[in-house]
Parts: sequence; C-alpha cells; structure tokens
Amino acid sequence: MLSYSLYLNPIERLWKVMNEQARNNKYFAIAKAFRDQINYFFEVILPDISGSLDGRINDNFQVLNSAS
Repeated sequence: MLSYSLYLNPIERLWKVMNEQARNNKYFAIAKAFRDQINYFFEVILPDISGSLDGRINDNFQVLNSAS
C-alpha cells in the first residue's frame, strides 16, 4: 500500500503557488475578497506565470533507493 504525499501531487503544488501569489500573509475581512483574490490568481496571475511553472508542477520525481 502506498501512502499519500502532498508533495508528490501536482494539484498540491499548484495550491502552493496560488497560496504564495494570492493569499500569503494577507488578511481578508470578508469571504468575497478572498474569492476575488483567488479568481484574480487564476484569471490574471496564473496565465502570466504559467511558463515558469514547469519546474514546480510536473511528474518528474526522483526515485530513491531503499536505505536497507
């Protein structure tokens, strides 16, 4: 059985980028402001930075040999 690792899931990597770009260290007094910022990320910021995400959001994982 394989365990789940959020660091290996591409959607979790996208979530991290969105968090860094849209809401990192920001306070949103109302939910609408938060939703608007998330929408802004997907509509404006993501298309602008998409070319630079190949190294962060991919399926190229390093396979490590067992230590034992």
